[in-house]
Order: sequence, then C-alpha cells, then structure tokens
Amino acid sequence: MDLNELIETFDFIEDWEERYRILIDLGRKLPEFPEAERTEANRVEGCTSNVWLVCHRDESDPERLVFIADSDAFIVKGLIALVLMAYSRATPEEIQQTDIRDLFRRLGLERNLSPNRRDGFYAMVDRIHELAAEAQAA
Repeated sequence: MDLNELIETFDFIEDWEERYRILIDLGRKLPEFPEAERTEANRVEGCTSNVWLVCHRDESDPERLVFIADSDAFIVKGLIALVLMAYSRATPEEIQQTDIRDLFRRLGLERNLSPNRRDGFYAMVDRIHELAAEAQAA
C-alpha cells in the first residue's frame, strides 16, 4: 500500500477502530529492525514510546536516503510506516519539501490520536528532517 491508497482507504472507512487496525497492520509489515541499532543514539527524543530511527544512503541511488525504524508500541509502528512511506527513498531536498502535516490532517490523525502520539509523530518527522539536512551537508 502506498500513501495514495492509504488516503483513499481512510476516506472510505469512517470507523476509527478499523483505521487503527489498518495502521497496526502497516506497522507489522515494517522490515526487521537490527537489534544492534536499538541504541540511545538512534532513539527519537520526544516520543513517549521507544522509537529507533536509522538513516543510510540507498545503495542503488546514493542521492536517496533510506530510513528504517521500529517502536515498542503497535500504533506507533503504524505511524512509523506512514512516515517511511512519505520519506524513505527520497532525496534530502524532497524530504525538506514534503509537508507531512498536511497528510496527517487529511488522514484525520490530527484529531484522532492522543496528544502524546501526535507529538511523537512530529518528533519522528523532525528527526528525519535533521538527518536529511546532515546528509545534504555531507
């Protein structure tokens, strides 16, 4: 599922329990996160749940960045999947230009997630922007 399919699905499904199930399913499909990367340096500050995020250059296209992430909370893993759909395999310039907050609002997450989860979501986005800026400067 890509972001456009997710938006269409959320537009069609009004029940938030069902939307949460979709998010949880997306989180279950995240690639395995290496245990060695579960370090304090890779932990995202500002998240109530533990979230680890790692960035590296795409081997087939070094202009693009690949992100992998994980959390110890099911809903947060789904939010991670959203963030990765928006940002992984993008260039640092594309990342800086992507307005994830608009997507967050379009999906109805702004009003249906707890303030802590919403803040954690934006903390992940801020960290991705920081990593993109570092990659751009390198």
